[in-house]
Amino acid sequence: MYCVQTQQLCHSFSAQAAVLQQINLQVPTGSIYGFLGPNGAGKTTTLRLLLGLLKKQEGEIVIFDKPLEKNRVAILKKTGSLIESPSLYGHLTATENLAVLQKIYQCPKERINEVLHLVGLAGTGNKKAGQFSLGMKQRLGIALALLHSPSLLVLDEPTNGLDPNGIIEIRSLLLQLNQQHGITIILSSHLLAEIEKLVSHVGVINKGTMMFQGTLEALKNKQHENVSIVFETDNITQTIQVIRENNLVPQITEGKVIIPAVSKTMTAKIIQQLVNNSVEVYEAGIIKNDLETIFMDLINK
Repeated sequence: MYCVQTQQLCHSFSAQAAVLQQINLQVPTGSIYGFLGPNGAGKTTTLRLLLGLLKKQEGEIVIFDKPLEKNRVAILKKTGSLIESPSLYGHLTATENLAVLQKIYQCPKERINEVLHLVGLAGTGNKKAGQFSLGMKQRLGIALALLHSPSLLVLDEPTNGLDPNGIIEIRSLLLQLNQQHGITIILSSHLLAEIEKLVSHVGVINKGTMMFQGTLEALKNKQHENVSIVFETDNITQTIQVIRENNLVPQITEGKVIIPAVSKTMTAKIIQQLVNNSVEVYEAGIIKNDLETIFMDLINK
């Protein structure tokens, strides 16, 4: 079951340039969905369309099994969002910032303390939001998004500009919201290494086109494609000769010999032949594509 779906979603800001081209987003209920892509890929435009901040031009948007166009108010009552930087009143405290929205949402006053504890800002007291660190401001922005107890949280680059400690704090918070409170989370990012530690599902977009969509595990499985084997020895010339005698094509990189993946039996045979030819084998290992390489391959297609 999908919490969010789009069908053939297209958008452009001018007749010459299409920002989004037939985006079919599928966000499973209860997932943390990482929406990945380089800057300018169309991530923020897609999220703005999901929230009704941009008028839909072509395609369909369905959230909570209801078309957004006809059910926008009902859907947004169950949706929290933080697009780009949080909108805060710098002269107000965290509690006062939340009190403003609490009156608008007409949710219980007790909810203010609940979300402050949830995001780790309960001890800020009379400190003004304008004096908060960037990480604290991001936390307060998420608290504002959570105030009305949403079922869906949409976050655009929530760790943007944070130091390593701030990134870890936000990651921990989002995992808690998902695992303990069952909130479906969509977050955009261009930082694959961080997304890898957080999400269950991934969508990769580039130049307005979806390049991949599926589970994080499915993306990781691409690591096993184009696997190579590397040999480091004391005699490159002799190593190349032995490899060619086995009808394999070697490549030389940084003083090491690399061949396409072969069976364990063949690898053992090559090592034995090298040793028989008085070649010292310092290293024989497997090279897999890391996720960064996979990501770059996807967006460069």
